[in-house]
Amino acid sequence: MQQGNFVGRLDPKTGAIKVVHPPTANARPYGMAVNSKGVVFFVEFGANKVASIADDMKITEYPLPDPGARPRRIAIDADDIIWYTDFARGYLGRLDPKTGKVTEWQSPSGPKSEPYGIVFTKGALWYNESYAKPNTIVRFDPKTEKFQTWAIPGGGDIVRNMSVTPQGNPVMANSLVNKVGLIAVK
Repeated sequence: MQQGNFVGRLDPKTGAIKVVHPPTANARPYGMAVNSKGVVFFVEFGANKVASIADDMKITEYPLPDPGARPRRIAIDADDIIWYTDFARGYLGRLDPKTGKVTEWQSPSGPKSEPYGIVFTKGALWYNESYAKPNTIVRFDPKTEKFQTWAIPGGGDIVRNMSVTPQGNPVMANSLVNKVGLIAVK
């Protein structure tokens, strides 16, 4: 409930719903992902924070170093490292929730690239730059810290969400052109 500044949980067995406010006012909870231990992580699009919520609904916030950061979506890798797209500043970020250490890289199209949807698959991060025209899909290899970029056929026009096929290929929801894009990783 982004505008109401709540994070909630639905128990599908009982139908019970619990909601809590993040500690930060106007945090605007946004993109969520679950790690290998079942812990839910989310970004606070109204603040420079990533957060997690425990089964008891206690929220832990992880501040990002730049006060202007506005993380939009997250992905979690096989080591439970949190990766986020910083929409406002045009960065890809890495958060180790065990230590709180944050590392960031400027996205290839620069500070106004507006990175958005993101997934981790086949050892790399895949995300969209929604301001680049045409929109781009970016691959980042965390081991080499190298980027690769391709234009999205048809433009893409804002990839808000991404997922992964059972074969491990990234899938894009191209919101404003009413299409789904499949990236074939060869």
